[in-house]
Amino acid sequence: MESSRGGQNGIQLLLAAEQEAQRIVNVARTAKQARLKQAKEEAEKEIAEFRAYMEAEFQRKLEQTSGDSGANVKRLEIETNEKIEHLKTEASRVSADVVLMLLRHVTTVKN
Repeated sequence: MESSRGGQNGIQLLLAAEQEAQRIVNVARTAKQARLKQAKEEAEKEIAEFRAYMEAEFQRKLEQTSGDSGANVKRLEIETNEKIEHLKTEASRVSADVVLMLLRHVTTVKN
């Protein structure tokens, strides 16, 4: 009887050890899942922050280019008008010389 009682105690010890091992595995699994969930939440937060930053940068650049389009049109218009005026001034300044040069060439008779 003594040996069957010792065997029973051994089986009980093995069952208890197996249950303890299962509990440790379950605790570790739960801790791992919690860490994975936390890492996922942190990654999603970082992604959201990065997305918000990129969206703000895009909007800022969009405002710069679209806001400046009216200013660019005005600036180009002013520059164009200045160049036209410069060309008119230059043309009127040299037009007398050009007319004299053309008259000389037209009226010069070559043999």
